[in-house]
Order: sequence, then structure tokens, then C-alpha cells
Amino acid sequence: MASIRRTLSPYHDRQYQNGGTPFSTTPKHSGGSKYSSPLPAFAAFAVRVRRLIGELFYLHRHPPRKPHSHHHSWPRTFIYRCFFFFLLGFLLGLSPFGHDHHDDDEAASINRNHDFSFEINPPPQSNRVVDDLKLGEVSFNAKPNFKESERFDFVPRKQLIIVTPTYNRASQAYYLIRLSQVLRLVPPPLLWIVVEMYTASFETAEILRKTGVMYRHLVCVNNSTNVKDRGVHQRNTALDHIQRHRLDGVVYFADDDNIYSLHLFHSLRDISRFGTWPVAMLAQSKNKAILEGPVCNGSQVIGWHTNEKSKKLRRFHVDMSGFAFNSTILWDPKRWKRPTSVPIRQLDSVKEGFQETTFIEQVVEDESQMEGSPPGCSRIMNWHLHLEARHFDYPRGWLLQKNLDVVLPIK
Repeated sequence: MASIRRTLSPYHDRQYQNGGTPFSTTPKHSGGSKYSSPLPAFAAFAVRVRRLIGELFYLHRHPPRKPHSHHHSWPRTFIYRCFFFFLLGFLLGLSPFGHDHHDDDEAASINRNHDFSFEINPPPQSNRVVDDLKLGEVSFNAKPNFKESERFDFVPRKQLIIVTPTYNRASQAYYLIRLSQVLRLVPPPLLWIVVEMYTASFETAEILRKTGVMYRHLVCVNNSTNVKDRGVHQRNTALDHIQRHRLDGVVYFADDDNIYSLHLFHSLRDISRFGTWPVAMLAQSKNKAILEGPVCNGSQVIGWHTNEKSKKLRRFHVDMSGFAFNSTILWDPKRWKRPTSVPIRQLDSVKEGFQETTFIEQVVEDESQMEGSPPGCSRIMNWHLHLEARHFDYPRGWLLQKNLDVVLPIK
């Protein structure tokens, strides 16, 4: 008679000192948590897998004897068990290990408030993180601060073309540096045309390179020993340059020894054709100040300020630094309907003090084509003082090669 041995696991029904089994099927979990944990099912699954591995190991070491009459039915049961546990593990893998009902409520509220939106919202931060950001006083908001109406209404500024004749003298560096400091404060675009006689000196070029203002250093080659003609020829050299290169902007003759306010250069961009304003200056006796320039009703010129009898014969009573004009008048006569295409230049054949009026007569016909600036011509924006000490040249390279004539010893 054939004997059939029962296949038992060597770990089955083994007792331990604490009275339990190697894997207890009674899970321990804390109550009151908002998470529903699948640990009980996972523990039972682990016990069954451990038991199945033990049985397979035992069968490998002790294979069963073959029956004489019929086949044993354990392989079919083993296949069923493997399939059952595979299916159970697959289902457990699909189920989440934890579930937060608070997250579901928050997601539902977000979906209700934003059904369809491309806005990217930052993740919620704890109060501690917000407090840390407040302590640092750091703003991470990179959103530009501008109005909707300012997006597409940008109007480029007019270019200012400042013409300055200069010559070698003791206070030349002081005057050029003082004027450059004012021009640096003017919003661009601005072009500073500095004109010297005969040759471009190293000292002037060195000053211009350090100003931080866009400039052009020109040289006037006209032979002239007269002080009056020198300034006329230098300005005409700048006018030739503007006309040849068709520079577009507002031209202003700014002598280096005058004093200018920043508001003057801001108001130059409001000129469409020809603008003028009053200039304060010292009289020839240097003991009183006089005013020369237009009298305005709003922006309309209705008269002129003048105190010098010798200049009452002039058509327009304006100082050289008291007017500005559109540069296209020089190279586009058809635009302004000029009757002739003769170049507009200052004349050296007229008496001193009449260069301004003879030049303006070539630009405009009468006061109706002028614009008073500012409206009412009630503000003094520049001063002409005439405080120059002539016939005193500056030291070469602005360096003193020897001591002065008078030296006071230290006692």
C-alpha cells in the first residue's frame, strides 16, 4: 500500500516565546487619522507570500513520491493559489496607499472657480514662509508697472543740435566743463558740435572725450583775425556740416561762456520752426542787467525788449543765444516754401550786433512764423554775462611749467 506524505510547511503552526506567529495578521494602526491605510490587507498578503515561499522551498528539498495508481492533485491547487495571489497583488498596486479628503475639497473648489484658465498660480505657502519673505523685504513680483494707454503711444524725442564755438583762453576748460555738465542732464538724443579755429587742440579733445556727451569736434579753416568774424565763421562751419549731412533736429547756438538752465533745453524740443525767448545780460558798463528778447502773448510774439539805442535799427532784437530753429530749414527749402535755395549763413560783412537779425531774416519772414517760449515769455532761461578776460591764453596741457611771477614764501 502506497504511503502518501502530507506536504506541510516547516514554519506552519510553530509557536514562539511571545505566543504569536512570525507575521501577525492583526494589523495595528492608529485611529482618528484622516488617511485610510491599506496596511491590514498588505500584511495578510505578505504572510501568504511568505507561507507560499516556505512551501516551495520545502517541496524543493523534499519532493513528494509519485503515486502508483493515479496522479496527485497538488499542482493544480498550486497554480490556482499563484493566480489568486497575483491577481490580489495587482489590485493592491492599483489602489492608493493614502487618501486626503481635504485635497479633494480644495481641488473641487479650484475647478468650480476656474473652469478654464491658463493662469499659473503659485503654490500655497505656510505662514512661516510668508513671514520669512516679509522679514527680508524682498519683492518677487516681476509684473511691469505701466498703464495700458502708454503701450503704443510712444513718441520719439527731437534731436537737439547744440553748436558751440570755442577758442584758446585761460577759462576755456572751465566753460566747456560747465556746459557739458548741463548737457549731460538733458535726455537724449543730443549732439554737441564744438568748433575750433585752425586746428583741433589736444586740450579741447581731451575735455570732450571725458564729458559723456555725444559730440563732433570740427575745425574752421577760414583765415580771420577779427574776434567778431571768428565766431561767425565757426558757426557757419557747423551749419555747413549740418546741411551736408542732413542732420535732423533743433539747432541752437550755445556759446561756452553763457549760463543755461536745464529747462531751456527741455523747451527746445517743443519748437516746430523757429522759437525765441528773452535773455538776461549785463550792460556794457557792467553795473546793471538788461533784458533782450521777445514780448509774447501766449506763444505769439507781439514785441521786443531792448535798451540799447544803437541796436534799435535792428529788425529782430534777439541775442545769439536767444533763439533756435528747425535744422531742415537749411537743407529742405521746399518743405518750408522758401523762395530761394541760397544757403542760410551768418554774414561777416555787417556790423557787430547785427549778425543775429540778419541771420533770422533768412529763416523767417516776420513774427507770425515765430514761437515764444515758454508761453508768455515770462521766464529767464539763460544769461549772457560777458565776463571774459581777453588776451590771456591757457597753459599748454593745462599744466604749469614754472612758478608764477609772484611767490609768497611760507613763514
